Amino acid sequence: MEYSREALMEAVSAQMPAKRWQHTLGVMETSVQLAERYGADPAVAETAAILHDVAKYWPVDQQRQIIEANGLSAELLLYDKSLWHAEVGAFVAERDYGISDPEVLGAIRYHTSGRVGMTKLEKIVCLADYIEPGRSFPGVEEIRRLAGVSLEEGLVAGFDSTISLLLQKRQIIFPLTVLSRNDLVRILEDK
Repeated sequence: MEYSREALMEAVSAQMPAKRWQHTLGVMETSVQLAERYGADPAVAETAAILHDVAKYWPVDQQRQIIEANGLSAELLLYDKSLWHAEVGAFVAERDYGISDPEVLGAIRYHTSGRVGMTKLEKIVCLADYIEPGRSFPGVEEIRRLAGVSLEEGLVAGFDSTISLLLQKRQIIFPLTVLSRNDLVRILEDK
């Protein structure tokens, strides 16, 4: 079943607190702006943004069960639970909302970690998640500035910020985030 934009927004907003829905609206707006700036389809970017946090507030036991029962990335279970919702969200977008576009599913799946060889849409949604207007953390203005230079510059700054924070807190860093960052640095070096 294909959902209209409005029905999709209604279904997703019902699964999260109002404050998180405000964040989602900001990611939608920012994804559309980035898509227009960098030559991606704004409607497709908006769809991925609507769904990017669909499973964020699901109980972690339910997220674990979905990962285990459906052969999703079991490696995620070894890392912080805050990463799980992206993988589960991509699964749910396909199963419950009929999303079949692999680019949209990838943008949902990799919006927290990135991946090596990110598509333009994956970069857009991941970066929009960092810089949407409601975000306020040390360094966000610099990430926003670099997002105006290139998707890659903005994302490297975003990943650097995340990695730095995790290092300061002595927390485990998901290896894919480091690999994603390094891949983007290589792309920038080759330009």
